[in-house]
Amino acid sequence: MTTARSWWRRGDNLRAEAQAAKDAAAQAFYELDTGQRELEISVETISAVDDSPEARRALSGLRALNERIDQVSGAYIAAVDAHDLDRDELDHAAATRARTELTRAKDDLDKARTELERFSTTLGPLLSKAETQLARLTPAVERAKQSLLAASNALDAVRAAGLKADDLAARLAALAPELTRLNDGAHKHGVQETLRRADEVRRTAEAVRAEAERLPQQAQEIDKRLVSLRTRVQALATRAEGVAPVLSELRRRYSVACWQDLQQVPDQAAQAVRQAEDALADARRARADQRWADATAKLATVRSLMDDVDGAVGAAGDRLRRLNEVAKDPKAEVERTRFVIRDAQRLAMQGRVTPEPRHARPLDEAVARLDRALAGLEGRHPDYWAFLTETAAVRETANRVVANIREDRAAGR
Repeated sequence: MTTARSWWRRGDNLRAEAQAAKDAAAQAFYELDTGQRELEISVETISAVDDSPEARRALSGLRALNERIDQVSGAYIAAVDAHDLDRDELDHAAATRARTELTRAKDDLDKARTELERFSTTLGPLLSKAETQLARLTPAVERAKQSLLAASNALDAVRAAGLKADDLAARLAALAPELTRLNDGAHKHGVQETLRRADEVRRTAEAVRAEAERLPQQAQEIDKRLVSLRTRVQALATRAEGVAPVLSELRRRYSVACWQDLQQVPDQAAQAVRQAEDALADARRARADQRWADATAKLATVRSLMDDVDGAVGAAGDRLRRLNEVAKDPKAEVERTRFVIRDAQRLAMQGRVTPEPRHARPLDEAVARLDRALAGLEGRHPDYWAFLTETAAVRETANRVVANIREDRAAGR
């Protein structure tokens, strides 16, 4: 009786050990299965964002690992199916085989899970990068849509104010297909492409909005410039008419060399004024049609023409004034030039017994040139303009020497 009871207890213990091995294997299978699903999600996340060689290697590694996991999982399931631990006639040998096979299956599952965890660790940087990009996706798409809405509202406000903005409306309408693609979602076009598209849509829409909001101010500025330039054109037309009398006086009082380069100024000024008036009319028509870029370009043309007229007209009057001054007192121009030369000479001698030849030579030549220019005024019809041109060149030479001396001293030469 005692012997029978001992064998019964031993069989019961073997059944319990086999059941414990089965439970441990089931837990190992559950943990491996859970880890496998999490790893697949991680790799899917990486693949959705990253097409780099590292990401492709991760996908290939997952396939190989899944094959290994499928093998050990299949072995575990086969071991479970092969042993019914609940049947009454479970003998000692069957219980022992069940315990051994289930323990082996559990060990293999644990090894596969360890391999899986090791592989998951290597994916950390790739996964972190992918998650960062995915975290940007929804806000990026939302910003793009908000920018489109803001641009549309700005365009509506401009139109309500009576301003046309056909070019801006066309640019905004061109974004409609891009918005459709954004709404398709990243699963269709990819995360990277969706992020790029969202950024492009946002930047384009913001540019349209900014231009639309500036449009009323731009219209006001163009209106002001039209008035201002019309007034300037009229004033310069009047000034241009005064060039002929100036030239008449130049011809009467001075030699041909003093004014011959100015004799085309009246015709050139009159032509420039006519061109400016035509460009101004074009600008007004462009403004009326709300062709803002054309209006701005035409106004720039008017301003350029007026600058040319202003310079030419002013040159004639300035020539007469300067010639009158030098004809009345040429020595004043000579003294002004001599002062510049002497100032350069003093600087050249500063701290020296003799000046540097490369500084002294041009200054000596400048003195000689000034003397020749003054001598050239002798005669019945002196060329005062040549005299003024030469004295200006002499002063420029002296100033150049001064600049060279200062550069040398600053460099320690």
